[in-house]
Amino acid sequence: MTEFPIIHTNIWDAVWAIPVIMILVIVLKVLLPISSKHIPVSATIIGMIISIFISHPHNLSAGIFMGFFYSAAAIGTFASLKTTLKAYRS
Repeated sequence: MTEFPIIHTNIWDAVWAIPVIMILVIVLKVLLPISSKHIPVSATIIGMIISIFISHPHNLSAGIFMGFFYSAAAIGTFASLKTTLKAYRS
């Protein structure tokens, strides 16, 4: 039986990764005609790239695991801000 991998992460990885993912998704949305249903996919891809190559470059399983968390947090924050702005405008 194999043990679960030990994932060492730093809070600062999440603090800078989530806004970077959100900004890059907004830039992609402005530059390319991306539909709303493809925004979570693009955020997941960006989160994976940041996590695997920058935050956890020597541990692939930790990079994949944390990439999903970074992208999910960015998607949730993006959706929350969008809903808040819609409610504020009406």
